[in-house]
Amino acid sequence: MGLTSTKVLALALLIAVLLFAATIWLWPRLSGRSWRAVLGRIGLLLATQLALFAAVGLAANKSFLFYGSWADLFGQEEEMGVVVDHAAGANKQAQLIGTRAMDVPGGNKPSVGGQIQEVRIEGAKSKIVSPAYVYLPPEYFQPKYAKKQFPATVVLTGYPGTAMNLIKGLRYPQTALMQARAGKAQPMVMVMMRPTVAPPRDTECVDIPGGPQTETFFADDLPRAVSSAYRVGTKAQNWGFMGNSTGGYCAVKIAMAHPDKFAAGAGLSPYYKAADDPTTGDLFGGNANLKKRADLLWALDNLPAPKTSLLVTTSKKGEDNKKPTAEFISKVKPPTHVSSITLNSGGHNFNTWKRSIPATIEWLSKKLTA
Repeated sequence: MGLTSTKVLALALLIAVLLFAATIWLWPRLSGRSWRAVLGRIGLLLATQLALFAAVGLAANKSFLFYGSWADLFGQEEEMGVVVDHAAGANKQAQLIGTRAMDVPGGNKPSVGGQIQEVRIEGAKSKIVSPAYVYLPPEYFQPKYAKKQFPATVVLTGYPGTAMNLIKGLRYPQTALMQARAGKAQPMVMVMMRPTVAPPRDTECVDIPGGPQTETFFADDLPRAVSSAYRVGTKAQNWGFMGNSTGGYCAVKIAMAHPDKFAAGAGLSPYYKAADDPTTGDLFGGNANLKKRADLLWALDNLPAPKTSLLVTTSKKGEDNKKPTAEFISKVKPPTHVSSITLNSGGHNFNTWKRSIPATIEWLSKKLTA
């Protein structure tokens, strides 16, 4: 049974209830002062509390999808079976692994609900290999759009995160579909990934001296691979970047650093300086210039303003990025354009981000062309 399954949660709740009932039933028998009675009471209390905490944790994880699997929870990378097509002329940069229907009415028909394809991206320059999910809108499969190119957006989770969180938890493809059906956004391709392409290390989407070249992967390899496999353009005006938390930092940073590759970048609850903790290790190899470049506030003050559009989100209550977000906005200079979403309240979680995703997709749609 999976970590996020209803059966696991129900079993945890049942165990907690049974242990609580056992504690009430057995407490009179364990009311003595003998060492066995004392140990019995301690054991019952600990077992009941652990079961209760487990049930609450599982419920929270099911709601917010902090971890997508047991392997993710325990820091173990899941091995993935990969089907490789060796046919002549096959695209080796974006290999199709499988497809899945959309969780919407008519989702079993790609021309009605679109389709999600699981792919394996091989970075030609970075040499990084990573799985991804590609959302293709219904129009992609309709005959009248057979020769049409579509705008594309890279979508990243936070750290550690799983790409499936973007589909099941934050519902990016479903929201993009609904926004397009409502006429609020143009149909677009979405490439959904986790920022952890060199697990378990948090690379903060930078090129690490002597280590993973994550920025090169996202800024160069990924658009190139996807453009060669799908009907999306290769110019900056065809590509956007968005994400939440660590993914939001990556989206804003890469859009700023690579305006020749991305016309827009949107960060949901982003931070503005690369993290420095045990999960990241030494990201810059002692290079002060690289470290400064990863500080977006420093970059706005000291580097040429990039010709790109940026969107950042925060909330008046619940987010700790309110002050740096206001500082970031104040530092933006032309030709950079900046927009923002400020909620009245909302913490650093899925429920907050889901309230900003529809407007963000609509904003991105206006910045991109096919």
